[in-house]
Amino acid sequence: MEPSPYGPFPYSAIIDRDALSWPDGAHVALLVVPNIEFFPLNVPIPGGTPGVPDVSAWGRRDYGNRVGVFRMMDAMAGHGVRGTVALNSLVCDYAPRVVERCLELGWELMGHSETNAVRLGDLGSDDEAAASIRRTLDRIEAFSGARPRGWLGAGRQQTWTTLDVIAGEGCLYTFDWDNDDQPVPMEAGGRTIVSMPYGAGVSDLQCFNRDKRSAAEFEAVVRDAFDVLYREAVESGSGRVVAISLHPYIIGLPHRIGALERGLDYICGHAGVWHATGLEVARHILAAGR
Repeated sequence: MEPSPYGPFPYSAIIDRDALSWPDGAHVALLVVPNIEFFPLNVPIPGGTPGVPDVSAWGRRDYGNRVGVFRMMDAMAGHGVRGTVALNSLVCDYAPRVVERCLELGWELMGHSETNAVRLGDLGSDDEAAASIRRTLDRIEAFSGARPRGWLGAGRQQTWTTLDVIAGEGCLYTFDWDNDDQPVPMEAGGRTIVSMPYGAGVSDLQCFNRDKRSAAEFEAVVRDAFDVLYREAVESGSGRVVAISLHPYIIGLPHRIGALERGLDYICGHAGVWHATGLEVARHILAAGR
């Protein structure tokens, strides 16, 4: 992608588009994106103290991989919701049981950099960033037997070459851009890759860590966002994506997990909700030639 003032796609107003149809006449596609991450103890944690070891910040994140993730998995499985996992590849080495459980549940794994402690733009050059992307995808493929077809960068950061690299490595979609309530096809390196909605604010990290909301308020955010997207889809006759971004060390705490359970219960109580994965949505969009 060449540096430019606008993205690798034409501007499109949602009120002017052809209707988007989902399988079986669904109104919305539900995408739940667990961010399953690894933070090395000997590397500063973004947003934490500059020194190492930052044992408090690190311990909270380790809790997510030891306890919280399995609590989150149970909540999702109880509602028939599969995850589209943004996976740091180092989880395969330091918390392999988590990845094994994802595979047992039939969840999709996508690349999410090697660790969330290092963003692509921090690596010094386009070549180093590209090499890190390839190492991420190679490691997940070696562990799981399937090469990831989706990408979410650490910190949702890209460089000018990231789209070309991930498209060349076989990825069909990315959640990094999050600029719409419907998927947006983008051109990258002579290929089409789909920009996927990433929650439009329905994120446990944003709600709890940034906005300092309570569990009850997070549940309300989930329900309110769903209500608007569902109503707009029904009234316009054009499908929407309901995306929810989760982090096990945040939503997996005992006093917060109930908000997720109740939010999913509310969503899944509606007709016309397609329980999808990122790859399923991307393939549907590409097949429709949108």
